[in-house]
Amino acid sequence: MLYDLPIRTYIDMLASSEPAPGGGATAALNGAQGAALVSMVCNLTIGREKYAEFEAEMMEIRKNSEELRALLTDLIDQDSTAFDGVMAAYRMPKTTPEEKIARSAAIQEGLKLATYVPLRTLEACVAVLELAPAVIAKGNFNAASDGGAGMLAAHAGMMTAALNVRINLNAIKDEAFVVESESLMNALLAQGDAARQDAWAIASERLGM
Repeated sequence: MLYDLPIRTYIDMLASSEPAPGGGATAALNGAQGAALVSMVCNLTIGREKYAEFEAEMMEIRKNSEELRALLTDLIDQDSTAFDGVMAAYRMPKTTPEEKIARSAAIQEGLKLATYVPLRTLEACVAVLELAPAVIAKGNFNAASDGGAGMLAAHAGMMTAALNVRINLNAIKDEAFVVESESLMNALLAQGDAARQDAWAIASERLGM
């Protein structure tokens, strides 16, 4: 499991010539870090008398952010596994016409899975972004910058995931699948950008930027 590796080992693997882990795993990791920072702000707010009026809301946000953190952490490995599947399909024999047909079909199926995983990552990152405005606005002021950092990490994850969706769609021949995936991606990007703008405005005002 990639998430069980020491940070230095993971970074070294990322810098190597191996194609995985790559941008997809990074997208999920960014999202997971964003979710973790949202949880951090909640944990630094819950139980503080000064923020008692927001206790219930922070507890609900923490529940959601922890679920998203677990999902995004799993998606780190899921992305690498999906990419490995595409590479395995490309290595299939292509000597006979039958082998060429089977290889082409396997590549297309592999690319669809490799598109689904970053789409799921994108969706989860957007969900993290939508938690950020309330956390930054109502959470412990001393952790407002951490909430902002979580928002930026989730946004980086969202945009990186979108890049991975796009590059896979460029190679997929199923036009209906491409159209449906593009539509979902664009809707999620608009949703995430709106949440990021709200969160950034709140962070800027609260921190006097």
